Amino acid sequence: MRRVRDRIDRDYAQPLDVEALARHVHISAGHLSRQFKAAFGESPYSYLMTRRIERAMTLLRRGDLSVTEVCFAVGCSSLGTFSTRFTELVGISPSVYRKLGADQVEGLPGCVAKQAMRPVRNREAPRGAGSLASNA
Repeated sequence: MRRVRDRIDRDYAQPLDVEALARHVHISAGHLSRQFKAAFGESPYSYLMTRRIERAMTLLRRGDLSVTEVCFAVGCSSLGTFSTRFTELVGISPSVYRKLGADQVEGLPGCVAKQAMRPVRNREAPRGAGSLASNA
């Protein structure tokens, strides 16, 4: 399962699906999903989307790309799905995050900013959660 997780971490921006990941480790997609969830507490798809949203947060904080450009840069093919998942994990929309994100981490070292701005995993972010949402 670590090989699958490592591949997701490395190739998050590529088109990945459970079937392709399962072929990579020579097991069925159903078995991969069950084993991955048992090992890491979430499905392979959920883990992939979390990686994509984490990278998107970094790109949005830079502020030089539009939300649409960030969506495609992290491997999402649907702006609607990207925005919905981003809002579920972060608690605010990508466009609001882009406007507020740079101000929230200004002056923080990158490693601290990454940890402070990490998306919520395994559950939806509560409405108004986090320092960004409370300032919106």
